[in-house]
Amino acid sequence: MRGKAWAWITFALGCTYFFVPLIGTIEFSMRMKRGEYSFEAYRVVFGDERFQATFGYSILIAALTIAVGILIVVPTAYWIRLRLPNLRPVVEFITLLPLIIPAIVIVFGYLRMYNSSSWIPFTATRRGTDILLMFGYVTLALPYMYRAVDTGLRTIDVQTLTEAAQILGAKWPTIIARVILPNVLIAVLSGAFLTFAIVIGEFTMASLLDRPAFGPYLQNIGANRAYEPAALAIIAFFITWGCMAVIQVLSRYAPKSASRPN
Repeated sequence: MRGKAWAWITFALGCTYFFVPLIGTIEFSMRMKRGEYSFEAYRVVFGDERFQATFGYSILIAALTIAVGILIVVPTAYWIRLRLPNLRPVVEFITLLPLIIPAIVIVFGYLRMYNSSSWIPFTATRRGTDILLMFGYVTLALPYMYRAVDTGLRTIDVQTLTEAAQILGAKWPTIIARVILPNVLIAVLSGAFLTFAIVIGEFTMASLLDRPAFGPYLQNIGANRAYEPAALAIIAFFITWGCMAVIQVLSRYAPKSASRPN
């Protein structure tokens, strides 16, 4: 009984630590009109052209980041599991590097290597800078996307599926696109939603590359307004937790490990 009581006390303290600041932020965001609670701050935020532009830009970059990440990670994780299992520790270490190296170090390296006077002048044009930012986000999301896909591959018998597809005459692109990807689709979607949450809230790369993303907009509003930053914080919170909720829902439909993995 004592252990159960302490568990409930710990749970209550954790909920208090988490929800009290959240409730306080929500309450403050609704005080924009003096003497009454309203959603005026949210109306102002959603009506702001900069919010619409930066949020739309970040959604576009997130979609491109997810697409490129899938094209890179799924074939790589599949091939390592199928043919090169001895390289798996090396690849796992490489995919962990974005968690070790700060984003500011990565973006300064990009600026040094791909400035307007380099042999690949990405930053010479807006489109090139957008591409550079997108690849930076692919790098930041790599640890999450790779582990999500690798976990999905563990739940299927990659060797058997590959051999069956080859017997039917399928080529490697067909095997990956029509056999492997559908079987790990839930894992890929989990990695995609994590990537989306990272891109929406990222500040350092977008700011230093001078791109109109949602993260710098959040920082700019926070430095110059009172109630709108609280509203934006709540919006960003629900976007992030909405992505996490979708991941939890999708994970319930993930295929169970019915066959022996490699």
